[in-house]
Amino acid sequence: MLSKKKQNEPIVSEINVIGKNTTIIGDIISEGDFRIEGKVEGTVKTKGKVVVGASGKIKGKIECAEADIEGSFSGELFASNLLTLKTTALITGNVVISKLAVEPGAEFNATCTMKNSVKELNNEQAKKEKTA
Repeated sequence: MLSKKKQNEPIVSEINVIGKNTTIIGDIISEGDFRIEGKVEGTVKTKGKVVVGASGKIKGKIECAEADIEGSFSGELFASNLLTLKTTALITGNVVISKLAVEPGAEFNATCTMKNSVKELNNEQAKKEKTA
């Protein structure tokens, strides 16, 4: 009897766009990236990247790998990798990230916790202690 091998499904990176004149109230979950130029009140959850454009406004929660903020965000933001704040960004709330890049002019009024950097520093100290 012949058996069919399961082929790995290709990962499709889709880009979701929420337009300038669009308001969404509720939770959004996707595997792909987001570009938000409108307003969102709720949770945006993705394994990809979230870009909040200059006209974009989010009030709620973001869970993502990376985020670029040009507009405004208020709430809780969890980025497993990099958070980039552009010159026009306005951030308030709680932020948990791995890396942070802030351009001059951005307003960052948030409690910030950097998760992975503590782990990396402890690993580097342990390596130095072993080699000394």
